Amino acid sequence: MSHIAYVNGRYLPQRLAQVNIEDRGYQFADGVYEVMCIWNGVPADYAAHVVRLNRSLKELRMAAPASDGALRLIIQEVVRRNLVEKGTVYIQVNRGVSPRAHPFPSPNVKPSLIVTAKHGAGPPESVAEAGVKVIALPDLRWKRCDIKTVGLLPNTLAKQAASEAKAFEALLHLDGTVTEASSSNAWMVTPDKTIVTHPTTNSILGGVTRATVIKIARDAGYEVEERAFTLKEALKAKEVFLTGTTTFVMPVVQIDEQTVANGSPGTIALDLRQRYRAYMDSLTEAAWNA
Repeated sequence: MSHIAYVNGRYLPQRLAQVNIEDRGYQFADGVYEVMCIWNGVPADYAAHVVRLNRSLKELRMAAPASDGALRLIIQEVVRRNLVEKGTVYIQVNRGVSPRAHPFPSPNVKPSLIVTAKHGAGPPESVAEAGVKVIALPDLRWKRCDIKTVGLLPNTLAKQAASEAKAFEALLHLDGTVTEASSSNAWMVTPDKTIVTHPTTNSILGGVTRATVIKIARDAGYEVEERAFTLKEALKAKEVFLTGTTTFVMPVVQIDEQTVANGSPGTIALDLRQRYRAYMDSLTEAAWNA
C-alpha cells in the first residue's frame, strides 16, 4: 500500500509529494511540527497537541495554515487513507515559500502544511519490561526548547550518540542539571517515592504525554513534584523513566555505565505505563473533539 501524504491542499502518494526548494522550512528550519499517536484509530491527547502547535506558531509569529476544524478534517483523512490503527501522524507547518532572505517574508506568503502518517507506535512491550539504557550528554540546544521547531540537529546528534552507544536515549543536562532527553521528557523517583520531573520552562518542551502522565500519577495518589534535578540525583534515584508520544512511559535501568537502583524496571514506572496504556485503550471517536 502506498503511503498517502497531504501537502498544501493535495493528497498524494508519499513518493510523489514535493515541497518547493525555497520553502523556508527547508532553508531555515523555519517551521514547527507535532507528532500524535494514533491508537485504535483515534488520537491520544488531540486537543493538547493542537494547543501546543498553535502556541509554537504564535511564538514564532507564524500564521496558522488552516483553522483548527479544517486541520482536524485533514488529519482524519490522512489517517483514513493510510488505514492507521496504531501509529503516528506527523504535522509540519513552515512559514512558506519565498526567495531566500533571513527576514520574514510578506504576510501574504501562505504557510506550508504537510501531514503524513505511518504504522507502528513505539518499541514493543518487551523493551519496557526489560528497561532501557541511556547516556548522559551536555544539552547543546538553543534556548527556546519550549517551541517545537523542526530545527532538531542537536537532538539528532544526541540520538545518534545514544545509538552508537547501544542506548535507547540521550539524557541531556545543563551543567549537571537534567533538562530532558533528546526526544522525550525525563523523570526520576526519589527514595521517598516522590516523582520528579523538570518544570515547564524554556529549557524543555512541555510534553503532551508528560502532562497526561502527571495527571494520571496524581489521580493514582502519587506525589509529583515539578522541579529541576541533577544528574547526580538521577544516578542515586529509586527509579528513572522517560515519557513521550511513542515511548509512553519507559523505565530506565542504566545511565552510562551505572545501573539505576537494582538495575530492574521500577514498580512506579511500570504502574504508570500500565495506567497510561489503560488510558489509551479507553479512547473513543470522541478523542477527535477532546
